[in-house]
Amino acid sequence: MTKPAARVPLRRNSRSNRARILATARRELGRNPDITLEELARAAGVVRRTLFGHFPGRSALLEALAEEASETFKEVLVDGVRPEEPADRALAYFVLRIWPVGDRYRMLLGLARRDLGAERVTEVLAPAREVVTAILERGQRDGVFHSHLPPAVLSAGLEGMTVALLEDVNTGALEDDGTRTAVATLIAAGVPEKQASAVVEEIAAIVPREEPPADE
Repeated sequence: MTKPAARVPLRRNSRSNRARILATARRELGRNPDITLEELARAAGVVRRTLFGHFPGRSALLEALAEEASETFKEVLVDGVRPEEPADRALAYFVLRIWPVGDRYRMLLGLARRDLGAERVTEVLAPAREVVTAILERGQRDGVFHSHLPPAVLSAGLEGMTVALLEDVNTGALEDDGTRTAVATLIAAGVPEKQASAVVEEIAAIVPREEPPADE
């Protein structure tokens, strides 16, 4: 009986195609949110049938990107939480650590709201919001942040600001490697501007720089 020797290479090739399509989608949707799946297939170097075999429609493709973003956020959060640091330094570290992920998926935020619904976006961002809420609660307790707003409400507000800044990066209105957003986040939380800038400068020197995926 002949062994199905080709199955493993075929599965490996299928995974490679899927990864390439997703990487291409992240890049091309940022340039043109209305790009068609046929155009994406050409950009990814696969035939239309291959793309539709993995993603039968635009919503399926965006859902796959949302799931990929969610998993990436969770992986980065493992290193992004610094409970031993003062709250202002912990918040700066978190923003700088998570920024490359948000930058990579910034196009997804607006598209997912339109195609998948705001609830799905909230679900993707929920773990990050929980971390920030915990940092804010600690900072308010220690007198580092203002207590004008409850931690959960302030966290949601900071999230909205970050999303808006990511969208400004997407449109070209803002250039940022995360440091400007980190300073703005600390200021919005109640840290004086000079102190916020000093903290972010110190933290930026120790935050691991994420290398872009090899297929991008």
